[in-house]
Amino acid sequence: MLRRSLVLTLLIAPAISLAQQSDVAGVAFIDANGNGIRDGGERGLANVVVSNQDAVVATDASGLYRLPREANGVVFVSVPDGYRPVGPFWRPVSDSTSTVDFPLSPIALATEFTFIHASDTHIAPAVVARTQRFRALADALEPAFVIISGDLVKDALRVGETEATGYYELFRHEVALFKNPVWTVPGNHENFGIERGKSNVSPEHPLYGRKMYQHYRGPDYYSFNVGGVHFVGLNTVDIDDQWYYGHVDSRQLAWLERDLAMKPPTMPVVTFNHIPFFSSFEPLSGYSDEPPAPTLITVNGKTTFRHTVSNAGAALAILRKHRHVLALGGHTHAGEQIVYNVEGLETRFSQTPAIVGPGAGAGMQFVSGFTVYTVRNGVIDAGRFTPLGIDQPRR
Repeated sequence: MLRRSLVLTLLIAPAISLAQQSDVAGVAFIDANGNGIRDGGERGLANVVVSNQDAVVATDASGLYRLPREANGVVFVSVPDGYRPVGPFWRPVSDSTSTVDFPLSPIALATEFTFIHASDTHIAPAVVARTQRFRALADALEPAFVIISGDLVKDALRVGETEATGYYELFRHEVALFKNPVWTVPGNHENFGIERGKSNVSPEHPLYGRKMYQHYRGPDYYSFNVGGVHFVGLNTVDIDDQWYYGHVDSRQLAWLERDLAMKPPTMPVVTFNHIPFFSSFEPLSGYSDEPPAPTLITVNGKTTFRHTVSNAGAALAILRKHRHVLALGGHTHAGEQIVYNVEGLETRFSQTPAIVGPGAGAGMQFVSGFTVYTVRNGVIDAGRFTPLGIDQPRR
């Protein structure tokens, strides 16, 4: 009997060891001196949410977590209320990555704060002055943070690697100059090379599609917390062969449900993404079947609108289990606000105009600018539009 027990131990132990080797583990800790290194006496932080964009876990009483490792993926911390990350909130993961720690520095808990929603910078040397103007205005307002909801760069869809990475590098340089944190999500123009007839980029390229955004900006969907509000960045740009369209993929929907399950159902939730859930801009701008971005797209035999989220109902079914009070979008280059009241919960679907320039539709010109929101005790105001102040009036 003793001999059999020893044999079983030898067979089981290597399997456990191999499983653990395929994980990423680490600690979220209070970085008291802000040097990014865990020094003696710096304690781990419990109940911090960490994710690999699939699994979602909370750190234990010692601040420890463990996640499955996904090659060429990321691990990120859902920054908790009252803290800021020391360095990036995410880390790349390779086949050899086994440990990722997240240093967090305490900041004052905010019951009242402002944040800025901007979109569509389409950054390029010819228009970089518009982003610089935006930064000057944003810095003067001293928000807690800035959100830029996609189309960060002029174009990665239809160009080669040198041009696309040049735009990404320019965006990285400019966004690093903001005084306050800047949170981003990808737009359709961030998807590298997918219009292969123009880009001549192979799908086998290591930065193809979403991967270029992830290389420069990290996770293309994630969450963070400020002032009693849970902010969720989503990637609402999906890819069908050579074309983009509004859609939230199934893996992301599953992640969203797991992420929200970590929060009380009464906590207000704000989402931000590029292609909006809903928009009135399609009828304003009119139907088009002309390239490069016609109104409709057929995916897997089903024809749908391309410039709103085709499966918005699936995403909202998850979000409406919580207090989803505000959904921020871009893409239309126009400001709009749609309000729905369902079962006593009011949700606003708000788009902000483009930084790159004024939009137009139905004979109207939409002034370029951004929206400033004030949050008091978890209640988000209607927002205040701030024009860039450099557009030429339409004659």
